[in-house]
Amino acid sequence: MKSDTDQVLSKVPEVTFAFWILKILATTLGETGGDAVSMSMDLGYLVGTAIFAVLFLAMVSVQVRAERFHPYVYWATIVATTTVGTTLADFADRSLGIGYPGGATLLLALLLASLFAWHRTLGTVAVDSVSSPKAEAFYWTTIMFSQTLGTALGDWTADTAGLGYTGAAMVFGGLLALVAAACFWTRISRTALFWTAFILTRPLGATLGDFLDKPVAHGGLALSRYTASLVLLGAMAVLVVALPHRAARRAH
Repeated sequence: MKSDTDQVLSKVPEVTFAFWILKILATTLGETGGDAVSMSMDLGYLVGTAIFAVLFLAMVSVQVRAERFHPYVYWATIVATTTVGTTLADFADRSLGIGYPGGATLLLALLLASLFAWHRTLGTVAVDSVSSPKAEAFYWTTIMFSQTLGTALGDWTADTAGLGYTGAAMVFGGLLALVAAACFWTRISRTALFWTAFILTRPLGATLGDFLDKPVAHGGLALSRYTASLVLLGAMAVLVVALPHRAARRAH
């Protein structure tokens, strides 16, 4: 058995059930928060993206400079990736006019390129290996692309495919259940399953966020984006305080 001295602490959390609950809350908050700035405040997708890009870069800088894993810093950075992902995807899909298929294809290519470059450079894309600035740079770049891709996939499924917000949420929830089953009952790479689940939680959160704040006539609950965002943020804060959080560990 490896002792603590034979292990290296990662700068990211151990992947547990609580991790996935917080991730879904963060992605839902990213949708309502991003829409609140770009749509409710009427700032537009480009200005919203610029605001959240600054926040994203600032939080990543704090995260990388930290000497160890801090739950508050980590989850604040995750929220920053979800908000910039929301406005960036909306800007690409709607303002640039490339549509959901074009946006999703472009973002999938960027995500795969990021994972390929990460693996080619460091030999692994496992999250428990994220303990150096270089690994963190790849990690957060990959996450930002995955959050943006997830927004495009969620909107594409709910709108273009005609499934609506609840239907799209059920589709992505079902896919996540299949990934969980594969984790328990197959020998498929846990790293591959992690990134698959990580990507799928984003469109799930996007559709849940849209369900909360879109008009009733469009299949939503018509809640205030500000109220929904504050409730989600409060729920995340409670869980970060109440639940145990440990850094992921890897053998040295």
